Amino acid sequence: MKIILIGYMTSGKSLIGSELAKILDMNFIDLDEYIEEKEGDSIKEIFSKKGNIFFRKIENTFLEEILGLKDNLVLSLGGGTPCFANNLELIQRTDEAKSIYLNVSVKELSKRLIVDRENRPLVAHIKTEEEMLEFVGKHLFERLSFYNQANYMVEANNSKEIILEDILFKLF
Repeated sequence: MKIILIGYMTSGKSLIGSELAKILDMNFIDLDEYIEEKEGDSIKEIFSKKGNIFFRKIENTFLEEILGLKDNLVLSLGGGTPCFANNLELIQRTDEAKSIYLNVSVKELSKRLIVDRENRPLVAHIKTEEEMLEFVGKHLFERLSFYNQANYMVEANNSKEIILEDILFKLF
């Protein structure tokens, strides 16, 4: 089985994914970390040096590579991954893959992102909480049609324990 976590930046995909993998005794792969390891550079530097188009191209290549592995695993995607190239189609046609959308409120996402914006190329330029709230609201709206195609949706404003319990209940 491949469990694929999707959702907006700071929705908890990496945290929940690593915990879920431990519970299920599966390997955990964070797609962004995988890309950084393969490319020898941070996501921020890849965006800065080579641009968005290059990043989305290698993101697609590495996603396909990971989905082709025979292992059972938990995979955490970048926030934009399902929205580009044929990434969503790759996920949907992968045998034994189950995608889970971690749904977090715009207000909570904005709170998390304002603190972590320096590490997020997409929002690094945003200075105030009000601007972040407006940006996230619009941007999330654009991505929802992709996220909503996941096999399951989990409310992820809750504690880590409740989120994990909800995922396990839906999967098994």
